Amino acid sequence: MLGARLVFRCFKTFERLGDRITGAAGPFFVAFAVILTGLGSACFFTILLPTLSYPLLTTPLCILIALNMHGHYFLVTRVRPGFVGPPPPPPVGISPTQQPQSRGRIEDSAFLWALPPHANTSGGEARVTRAATTRCKRCAVIRPERAHHCRICNRCVLKYDHHCPVGVLPPRFRGLMPRLSVRLPHCPFFPAHSPPGINQCVGLHNERHFVLFMAYLVVGCVAFCYTSWEIGLGVLGFGVEWTNWDYTIPSTIFLLIYILAAVMSLAVGIMLAFHLRTIANGETTVEGQDNEVYRKVAEQRAEAFVNSYDLGSGLRNIALFFNVAIGKHSPSPAPYPLYSLLLPMRVHPYTDGWSWARREGYEQGHAGIKRGEELTDEEEEFPDSEP
Repeated sequence: MLGARLVFRCFKTFERLGDRITGAAGPFFVAFAVILTGLGSACFFTILLPTLSYPLLTTPLCILIALNMHGHYFLVTRVRPGFVGPPPPPPVGISPTQQPQSRGRIEDSAFLWALPPHANTSGGEARVTRAATTRCKRCAVIRPERAHHCRICNRCVLKYDHHCPVGVLPPRFRGLMPRLSVRLPHCPFFPAHSPPGINQCVGLHNERHFVLFMAYLVVGCVAFCYTSWEIGLGVLGFGVEWTNWDYTIPSTIFLLIYILAAVMSLAVGIMLAFHLRTIANGETTVEGQDNEVYRKVAEQRAEAFVNSYDLGSGLRNIALFFNVAIGKHSPSPAPYPLYSLLLPMRVHPYTDGWSWARREGYEQGHAGIKRGEELTDEEEEFPDSEP
């Protein structure tokens, strides 16, 4: 038993070390992504766009794709996912009155929000019921269903999906954030109005931007590869050779971006398909894993597990996720118009995270699983260890 406890603690030590490294490297990941997407857009608009037919049609379409790709990436890294509980205390030496106000955040500007939605009059509105609550064993806050504790952010996140390494600093540097925020007020890697030392999770308020960013990134990468394959072969010496490269961007950079676009279109495309599948099933990444366990538990009792968040139709679940009306599928109490999917706009989710739409007949929760059998966040200590 002593050996098992020692192995467990060793794994936990490496896990915490990985969390620290992931958090500290967050700003570099963001900078790297901005540079690569910026280079890709520069290559497309300076080299490829002039070669396309029907410029009056293709130019606005390409601008729209690039605008959405960059806009949703900005929003998913800046919009807070939705934390449970009060905000963290101010850093040592900074009074609450000195903290920047949220009204100064660029992502909260009025021009980024879609027009207010209209009340649902289609009759297909899903029933929204109050969520059950539990107390988090790590941060001790009262949290609703679908909220999970992020061990990197060290806070509970509403409708937690997963964590991305975006903009956290090691603890010994957190005291420098107020001074850095004053000197770099517009730097996205040292947010002036974000709580110091907080990573970016994908949760209730920014999950929409995360999925749309992946969608437009895949579309942009596929378009880049399709329109530049002849130039790419020419740079490699096949077909028509490009001996006179008259562009500002070197041919080597263009070729590397082409290879990256091909790889990203495949890798991110698979990731996008996975997330669209979970959305169509009415679940998050974490819930998809939990639901597999619930199905096995229900099967052992000769019962069938039914996810109460699954409204019974993939299109209804997708419409509810994006808070829009798709044809006759309009489960949201106040859906936004479909054009909000074509522009990098902010929209409110259909819920505040403390109430959830449920499948008809399952307003009390999932079928096949009993109250108290729900999986919670993993424990920090070995189960049989001494306190």
